[in-house]
Amino acid sequence: MLVEHIRDGLIEEEHDGFVLTTKLGNPTDYPYYLRSCAKPLQASLMIDYGLDKKYELTSEEIALCCASHAGEKCHTDIAKRLLDKFGLKYEWLKCGFHPPLYDKTVTPVTYFHNNCVGKHILFLALCKENGWDTETYDSIDNPLQQKVKDKISALCEIKQDNNIYPYNITKDGCGVPILSMPLKNMLTGFMNLFCDEKYEKIKNAYLENPYIIGGKNRLDTEIIQNSDGLVAKVGAGGLCIVVNIKEQDGLIVKINDCNMDTRRIVVFEALNRLGWSDYKCDKSIKTLHHETVGNIKVNLPF
Repeated sequence: MLVEHIRDGLIEEEHDGFVLTTKLGNPTDYPYYLRSCAKPLQASLMIDYGLDKKYELTSEEIALCCASHAGEKCHTDIAKRLLDKFGLKYEWLKCGFHPPLYDKTVTPVTYFHNNCVGKHILFLALCKENGWDTETYDSIDNPLQQKVKDKISALCEIKQDNNIYPYNITKDGCGVPILSMPLKNMLTGFMNLFCDEKYEKIKNAYLENPYIIGGKNRLDTEIIQNSDGLVAKVGAGGLCIVVNIKEQDGLIVKINDCNMDTRRIVVFEALNRLGWSDYKCDKSIKTLHHETVGNIKVNLPF
């Protein structure tokens, strides 16, 4: 078991999952959906098609295209600016509505609060730039999504026979196609992206704008802010991928029951054991009176 909550000697809670680095093993070949960990991989097309240069995109704007942001004003302002810069219309967006992640009471809720809006704006910009149908940009049959599939396959080193993707494809929460693959391929994709000079602008966008990548109470923001040279991206389904740019190594964590608190504890425990961070994560179990009655044990393979 990966994580055990031990209260006064008894295990009362358990969480299973997987932890691996590029240099330390491959625990499973079972495919999982990339979810929002796909965003920097998808955003690589911005560089391939030269949108970063043509529109003189700032580091903040590139970061928002890769973000799962909390919907704070700093995020929504950039999203509005990007939409105008690309010459797109608000009503073209298909990301759907949800309250901002940092505060569920905010009203009115707009597309700009959606944590995936940056990706959707970029998708529309790519369609407009290449003459692809903007109305169906969320369809797997749209040339955009075929380009995304092929690009992610190349970065993650997944072989397609006759252009047929070998693993499941579904729709992500925001409605666009999302690919599945083994964890080792996800990590390979991140290494191939963030360690390639061609995509240095995406790497720098993460390192320079950790709060735009996530925001308040977001794990990837916390990791980047409390480290030196670590790039991080979280995804739904208990995922977190970290790239150590200096050591050319990467870490991926998958928590099977998708518990976000467990994911945070496991990620920081792994980063500390690898010597990539010394950020302390409290693993004690306390009462409401701040009395310690147990601890959280993390059983890592290293």
